[in-house]
Amino acid sequence: MRSRRFRWALSWGGLLVSLTFAYLAVRNVDFDDVWDGIRTSNYWWLLPALVLLAVSVYLKALRWRFLFARQTRPSTGAVLSAMSIGYFFNAILPARAGEAARVLALNRRAGTSRAEAAATVVVERSYDVLCLLLLLFVALPWIPEVTWLHAALVLALVVAVLLAAAIAVLAIFGVRPVHFALSPLRRLPFLSHERIDHIGENLGRGLAALRHPRLVLGAFVWTTLAWLALGLSTWFLMQGFHLHLSLVAGLLVVVATNLAQVIPSSPSALGVFEAATLVALKPYDVPDSQALSYALVLHALKVLPLFTVACVSLGMRRLRRSRRCRPCRRSRRTP
Repeated sequence: MRSRRFRWALSWGGLLVSLTFAYLAVRNVDFDDVWDGIRTSNYWWLLPALVLLAVSVYLKALRWRFLFARQTRPSTGAVLSAMSIGYFFNAILPARAGEAARVLALNRRAGTSRAEAAATVVVERSYDVLCLLLLLFVALPWIPEVTWLHAALVLALVVAVLLAAAIAVLAIFGVRPVHFALSPLRRLPFLSHERIDHIGENLGRGLAALRHPRLVLGAFVWTTLAWLALGLSTWFLMQGFHLHLSLVAGLLVVVATNLAQVIPSSPSALGVFEAATLVALKPYDVPDSQALSYALVLHALKVLPLFTVACVSLGMRRLRRSRRCRPCRRSRRTP
């Protein structure tokens, strides 16, 4: 009952967040100008934008795979399949529920521990936020005045301190802090001590990318390359909308839209994504109507191809499962 109420509150809360951001995105726009911007764009630029989007997704898959310890590292195909399923559920469920879906999908596809995979997702999100903020500060000399820079600086310091503290604690004490954090669960009657210890070991393996310098450096490299590829994809689409801006502007849109999606919202971050794009283009004096037409197509570019791939992946999985079960059903019918 409590979980149902929690899901209800999360769904309606996410919807309220999206409606608020949607209002902020459309309050100063002329919808005729928005339609003209969509209609008169050069959609040939979608081709290189799609290619770079695919490169970014592949790099993120390699990064997620790299976060696992070598002994339990799943195959690239399994990781890509799980990520596509995660994108599917992020598109139809609120509050980025696809993160939990891809953990379950990887467990079913590769047998990876759910606790270990969940830990890698938390580490992955930490690297994402930190790398985005680092790219923002590196690009500052080429960016016009950004009003939300102070908030970004505070967020960067908080994430950096927490990540550094986690790395230091795990490097010194190993997985003992994880077991200590799980110790209150020993009071629960339905969880044995062996089960809790097993979960702790799996969580510790999932945090390997915070314990080993080689994995820390590799995770930063893969994450940075993925964001740069996505920034280039975003910039290519800008050319189609005749926004004669620099590559740094594409990177700024990536930073703003992905940091905004940290806030739990409705499926696909509808409204939040568009408002963040308008905020990112505001320093370049792009009119709100033109920025919104660009934001709508950019959002569709990011969601629809990945949603389609996920649907195909889920359909193929169901087809393979039905083929495997068909001989079983026939044998049951045989007298």
